[in-house]
Amino acid sequence: MKYTLLICDDETVSPSREELAADPMMQAWEADLASRDALKAGARLRPVADATSVRVRDGETLVSDGPFAETKDFVGGVAIIEAADLDEAIAVAAGHPWAHRGVVEIRPVWE
Repeated sequence: MKYTLLICDDETVSPSREELAADPMMQAWEADLASRDALKAGARLRPVADATSVRVRDGETLVSDGPFAETKDFVGGVAIIEAADLDEAIAVAAGHPWAHRGVVEIRPVWE
């Protein structure tokens, strides 16, 4: 079954790409994904300052800069994984560094 991991953290303290690449915990998580052949797609997202929100109300399209939510924790990346079941998806999510400092939300993918 496919699951989407929504990687959420306070982006004001988010590490750079270089810091992530050098992080032993991130390296271990990526090695675990590779050994499971679990990662199907993923991407780190640009900061919320680059976001655009779109809403349609009463036939009118409303466009605004920034995210919809007003919170310090934002989705900073996504990973789509293949896992046998929710327990395996939880094990994969628990290995992500952000599970130790932010949150990793798991959502099953409609297939």
